[in-house]
Amino acid sequence: MSQTSDSCLDKWMGREALAEAMIPVIGRLYRENNVVTSIHGRSLINKSTMNILKAHRFARRMSNTELQLEETAPLLNALAELELGAAAIDIARLTEKYRAEGEGASLDAFLRTELADIVGKRGADNRTSTDVVLYGFGRIGRLLARILIEKAGGGHGLRLRAIVVRKGADNDLVKRASLLRRDSVHGSFEGTIRVDEEANTITANGVQIQVIYSDNPATVDYTAYGIKDALVVDNTGRWRDAEGLAQHLQSKGVARVLLTAPGKGNLKNIVHGINQGDITDEDKIVTAASCTTNAITPVLKAINDKFGIVHGHVETVHSFTNDQNLIDNFHKGDRRGRSAALNMVITETGAAKAVAKALPELQGKLTGNAIRVPTPDVSMAILNLNLATSTTRDEVNDYLREMSLHSQLRKQIDYIDSPDVVSTDFVGSRRAGIVDGLATISTDKNLVLYVWYDNEFGYSCQVVRVMEEMAGVNPPSFPARDVVAPIAVLEAANA
Repeated sequence: MSQTSDSCLDKWMGREALAEAMIPVIGRLYRENNVVTSIHGRSLINKSTMNILKAHRFARRMSNTELQLEETAPLLNALAELELGAAAIDIARLTEKYRAEGEGASLDAFLRTELADIVGKRGADNRTSTDVVLYGFGRIGRLLARILIEKAGGGHGLRLRAIVVRKGADNDLVKRASLLRRDSVHGSFEGTIRVDEEANTITANGVQIQVIYSDNPATVDYTAYGIKDALVVDNTGRWRDAEGLAQHLQSKGVARVLLTAPGKGNLKNIVHGINQGDITDEDKIVTAASCTTNAITPVLKAINDKFGIVHGHVETVHSFTNDQNLIDNFHKGDRRGRSAALNMVITETGAAKAVAKALPELQGKLTGNAIRVPTPDVSMAILNLNLATSTTRDEVNDYLREMSLHSQLRKQIDYIDSPDVVSTDFVGSRRAGIVDGLATISTDKNLVLYVWYDNEFGYSCQVVRVMEEMAGVNPPSFPARDVVAPIAVLEAANA
């Protein structure tokens, strides 16, 4: 029997009430216990009632079972009573695990067993703090700042201490703060920003950021600002080899350097989720590869592990960048001098070759090209692959959907099968790439995948993950184990 309009509204208002009641609990867990709660990787910190409702609704697309506030609200309240230590807790996955493995145990008993390592440790955080300096404050620099401020928590982990820029005008500080506050693509900064021109600082949501003016990476004395053993994130793109980036290490107070672009020579190109384990304490300079490499490498690894890739071509449809001209003018690169706002521009990409730096088994198997298009953000990679094993569209989609939910690549791979999504729907996505399941084409051993990616924000999230790896400041994550091993189940079913 269909519901009446009154009963539908009553049910909605009941859900609203549950979501509203969750907000202060989420806040207390974050402030008092250093616990970051999420739903399938989507943070609930500082979210509105409507955002929480939408996150629960979104979970329906991610798993086969509905995520009910009637289940998650009591779970959150139970977490708040356990005096937890610092952790990242996915309440959707924890709820699914309780459904599947609770075996009649009370919610409190289940949680005490599942979270035994942090129960009763009220806010204890064994992570050391690492000072971070953003060298450059352009598109990626400002998004990194937003993410780091959002993750500041109780001050553990990565601590944004300073930005370094070249002074552009007498009112440079005010303009830098204004660009952090307002963004034409990603919207307004969520919080408050204050400027102290005398101290040359920007304070955002309580995070004080020292603004340092310099055009020489080798001569900044960071210790003069109380900054020590810092991780410098160079997002200028000006230097891409070891020699150029090593200039940062000559400055007092710098311990390591991360480049937000593909590196040259023997520098390690790290795609988080794939080869972050290659980072050692001896690596003083590391690169985070490119946005496209980050978007496609996790998907390519998943496909190669399951079906084998014989050869493939990667075509990226990429939003224009600052490197292009707004109107026709001289440019040292071919075609990039033509108006970015008016044209589709064929250009080269090194992403296909760069994949092999993170995933050596694909060395020599991929070619690539790029088309720049008149959109400001969100790009697409089209993966045209020749496989070693025959497959079907449904098998591939089921596999990638499960990878996005339950694999070690779930922070990198997202999956969607909505018939009306377009590029703007992925602005602000925190995953490296989103597989568009409805666009998948599979014929015997030929496979075509369409992968969306926010080439600004999604990439910045990947950069932060590499930063956390370099600094060794990842909090424990729960549930530590999935309900089942979905990939193994799929493989058994397909055997």
